[in-house]
Amino acid sequence: MFKDKKAPRLTDTLIGQGSLVEGKLECKSNLRVEGQIHGEIDCKGQVIIGETGEAISNIKGADVIVAGKVIGDITTTGKLTITASGQIDGNVDVAKLIIVEGGLLNGSSKMERVAPAAASATSSGKGKVKKARPEAG
Repeated sequence: MFKDKKAPRLTDTLIGQGSLVEGKLECKSNLRVEGQIHGEIDCKGQVIIGETGEAISNIKGADVIVAGKVIGDITTTGKLTITASGQIDGNVDVAKLIIVEGGLLNGSSKMERVAPAAASATSSGKGKVKKARPEAG
């Protein structure tokens, strides 16, 4: 009778303290790791490695927060935050990087500027911007 046509709400995924997951983990929602994961993480949402969490994995996520330990590479088109208790032993490829005092990054970091919307519109041929011409005097 009263059908809601909204998209279904995605449930967050939690790997609790004392748990061990091995293998590849793909998720469309947010992920929080308080236990251990050994494998690959590919997440469309936010990935949080909690203070008791340990990930021996390469991580891809929308945004990543590390408060525990990560051994592996991290890739995000968003923001990577390493808290005061966080440690990463691996390379990071991010748009934005925040390391709180006490946080550790043992590896290399790569950051590229995200093209502004106007620049991406002109590169696709849409919304062409005309250059100003000096007036003849």
